[in-house]
Parts: sequence; C-alpha cells; structure tokens
Amino acid sequence: MPLWKRNLFVCWFGLFVSGVGMSQIAPVLPLFIKQLGVEDASSIAQYSGIAFGVTYMISAVFSPVWGLAADKYGRKPMLLRASLGMALIVGCMGFAPNVHVLIGLRLLQGIITGYGTACTTLIATQTDQEHSGWALGTLSTASIAGSLLGPTIGGLISESFGMQNVFFITGALFLVAFITTLLFVTESFERREQKVLTLKELWRQTPEKSLTMTLFATFLILTVALYSIEPIITVYITHLSDNLSHVALIAGLTFSASGLANIIAAPRLGKLSDKIGAHKVMLGALIAAGIIFIPQAFVSSPWQLMGLRFLLGLTVAGLLPSVHILIKKITPPALAGRVFGFSMSAGYLGVFAGSVLGGQVAGWFGARYVFLVTSALLLLNAVWVYFRVYTIMSSPKETAS
Repeated sequence: MPLWKRNLFVCWFGLFVSGVGMSQIAPVLPLFIKQLGVEDASSIAQYSGIAFGVTYMISAVFSPVWGLAADKYGRKPMLLRASLGMALIVGCMGFAPNVHVLIGLRLLQGIITGYGTACTTLIATQTDQEHSGWALGTLSTASIAGSLLGPTIGGLISESFGMQNVFFITGALFLVAFITTLLFVTESFERREQKVLTLKELWRQTPEKSLTMTLFATFLILTVALYSIEPIITVYITHLSDNLSHVALIAGLTFSASGLANIIAAPRLGKLSDKIGAHKVMLGALIAAGIIFIPQAFVSSPWQLMGLRFLLGLTVAGLLPSVHILIKKITPPALAGRVFGFSMSAGYLGVFAGSVLGGQVAGWFGARYVFLVTSALLLLNAVWVYFRVYTIMSSPKETAS
C-alpha cells in the first residue's frame, strides 16, 4: 500500500473519532448538566449553550496556532498531541463534579484540538496531484460523518450504557486513534529552523489573496448551512411527527442521512474533481445544495425531510473537499499548515454561527424559515464563487498551470 494511502486510512479513523468527540455531547448535554445538580430549565439551557459553543469558539482561535506548529515541528507530532490530549480531557468529563468543571473541560477540549488541521495538511502535502482530490474527498467524509453521526452515537451510548460512559467510550476511541497514529502514520518531514512568520508576513507571501479569502468565506458559509438546523431539528420533527415517542431517534436518523450520503459520494466527487476541476464541482454542488434546502421547508413528514437531507449530503460531499483541493493548489507547501489552520478556524466559526443563526431565525420567524434563509445564503455564495473562483480557475492561465 502506498504510504499516502496508509496515512489516509489512519487519519480517517482519527478524524472520524475527533468529529464524534466534538459533537457527541449534544444530545446528552442538558441531561448531564441536570444530573450535575442544575435544576432550573432556563439555567440548563444557558449552560448547555455555553458548554456546546465554547469548544468551537476556542478551537477557531487555536487552530491556526496548531497549524503553525505543524509547519514547524511536523504533522505527526500534532496528531499525537491532539489525540492523546483529547483522550484524557474527554475521559475526564465523565468525572466532572459540577457544571463549571464540565465547561472548563470543554474549553480545554477546544484548546487541545488540532487533529483535523494536522490531518488535512499531512494528506494534502504528501499526496501526489493525481490522487489529491480522491484523498481529500475521502478524508472530508471522516469529519463530516463524525460530526453528523456524533449526536446519534452519543444518544445511543447514553441510552444503553449511561451518560458518563459517553465520555469514557469516546475517550477510549481517542486513545485508540493515538496508538494507531503512533504505530502506522509515517511522515517525511524535514524540520527547518526559520523565523516564524507574523500574520502580516504570512499574508504577504500568500500568492492568491483574494481567492484564498473567498475559499475561507465559502468554507464558513458551508458549515453554517450544515449546522443551522441543529438547534431546531428536534422541534421541527416534533411538528411533523405523530409518534412523539421516537422523536429523538428520528432526529438522529435525519442527521445520519446526510452523513451516510457524504461517505458514499465524497470519494467519487473527489475523483471527479481530479478530472474536471474542483472549481466546477464546487459551483455545481453549491447550486444544488441551495436548491435542495428549499423543499425542506415544505415537507409534511419526517421521512420526506430525511430523504432531502440524504440528497443534501450528496451535494455537501462535493463542497468541503473542493475547498481543500483549491487551497492546496494555490498555497505554497511551507505555508500549508497555517493556511489550513485558518480554514479550519472558519469551519469552527461556521458551526457556532450556524447554531446561533438557526436558533434565532426559528425563534423569530419559525423553523421552516431556517431552511429558506440557509438556501439564500448558499445561492448567494454560489454567485460569489462563480465570479471570484470559477471564472478565475477556468481562465487559460490557470488551466495551463
């Protein structure tokens, strides 16, 4: 097996576990906070929002820091640091004596993350141009599937083994990711003693500044779209469903539908990107995703929503890998870690902003309008991508390069 492919499979598992670890707390968080002694319903909601959001906000700040460390010291050390740190911190959450300790551990979780940044940089820099689309497409399925399946996995573990065991089992999976990374990931990295670039110097050495910023903004909007329904999905399904006893299960399956479709489609769309260009796949997938959000506002049953979420997962599979492929294409290898770190920051901010946007729109206008607003965001982004990415990447100069 080629070295890049072996690294890809190990990183896929670790990134999937990382995605699960970041999101699995969502369905059990309010119940766990109540178990920790918070009785008031409004206080539970407030603490839940803080505990869920703080991880992503802090991750957005520290992701570029770990990207810089990956460029300086190598990507494998960052994988080992993040996986072992997450194993310890997530495992300790099961022993939290009160809600304040839990929030503190969630904050530490946001600081120690960086597995996704190191994985993406490692695979992007070690995979040849011919296979980069397929490799990054396959890798993207791990984080997306982990994030979307995490709430379902957390709910199932909680129901079967108890809430504390959600944290213990996830911590054990992180430990397995640490061991497999230690044993099987190989990196040919030559450390260079060089001055650490300031943000201003980094920006000066970035060749395609406008295109890079457009790709960051697109990545942010995509994650906003993915997570905008997270705060309202259970309420929306309650409105659609006559059988209220299985709402949690149906909500979990609805999340899982997008993740399953993504796993199926991302490697194939990655190969298509290698053949026709990632910019073409990205534009087509953006338009399709924007259109698919519209009928979700008018469904009459949870199963219709589930089918549309599956179709949405097929389109999303062509979006996030395309962003990473294009970033790799226009970024010098020496800057890849920090640039991918900023890209991951945009993604983490998108998770937080999507959750806030979905909750606020649903509160002011109703749950159905969340889908319409998200559709408008994606279609507007498609127009922007057409003029700022598609036309540039389709020019004879870019084609020749």
